[in-house]
Amino acid sequence: MGFFLETLTGGLMAGMLYALIALGFVLIYKASGVFNFAQGAMVLFAALAMARFAEWLPKLLGFESRLLANLLAFVCALAVMAAVAWAIERLVLGKLVNQEGITLLMATLGITYFLDGFGQTLFGSDIYKIDVGMPKDPIFVLESFFEGGVLLNKEDLYAALIAAALVAVLSLFFQKTGTGRALRAVADDHQAAQSIGIPLSRIWIIVWSVAGFVALVAGIIWGSKLGVQFSLSLVALKALPVVILGGLTSVPGAILGGLIIGVGEKLSEVYIGPLLGGGIEIWFAYVLALLFLLVRPQGLFGEKIIDRV
Repeated sequence: MGFFLETLTGGLMAGMLYALIALGFVLIYKASGVFNFAQGAMVLFAALAMARFAEWLPKLLGFESRLLANLLAFVCALAVMAAVAWAIERLVLGKLVNQEGITLLMATLGITYFLDGFGQTLFGSDIYKIDVGMPKDPIFVLESFFEGGVLLNKEDLYAALIAAALVAVLSLFFQKTGTGRALRAVADDHQAAQSIGIPLSRIWIIVWSVAGFVALVAGIIWGSKLGVQFSLSLVALKALPVVILGGLTSVPGAILGGLIIGVGEKLSEVYIGPLLGGGIEIWFAYVLALLFLLVRPQGLFGEKIIDRV
């Protein structure tokens, strides 16, 4: 039982990180109708910015405090992601308003490859580390209930708590603030929102900036766990099955989809993997997403599309 709980909690913690990245997809799709294939590249770009600024700023300004370096690096990386969001909206997507969905998707694919290449040019192509002070030592819990207790990784636990807190804050932002309500109005009907004075371009810059902030937090967490390398954008694409499962327009769906996939891939790898030779964790999420596309293409919480003729 203890081993099962270890696997279950590991899956839940991984699922919260998937949900955090999936939020970037959901936020942009809700506000603009654009499926942002570049979200994985944004996670990588943000992580590179954070890692390199944390390395450059102490040398440039002449101090040794790691905490100060991380704080300044976070602020600088956040400014960079806001600038990226502004440039994407102004120079690319703002020029493609009312175009076909496939046109917008191809535009985000182009943004993906541009960010990958520009990130390598700007920040370098080595493997960098992000050290924000999260403890990496494991701990044992529930020792009085199970022999030997349940082993948890402190870093995974803290990362999951940070992701959960950010998800909660973003949910409140959408539900309780004027800007959040404006974003939801734009998501429901662009033309109606514009007719009552909501400026679409400003809303889209805000939502891309928020998605950039989400990408930065996700990049810091994953970069701390795995190191900042160009395979990080592939890890971020694990969020694609999450949004398919939960629904492209649903914040709760992104959360639940992330938890389902995180738990499902861990349990399947541990209990079914040995029977099939392993490797289930790599493809489990995509097979589950494919099954949902066949049975319920709008996802668990997505809005069912009804065409009237």
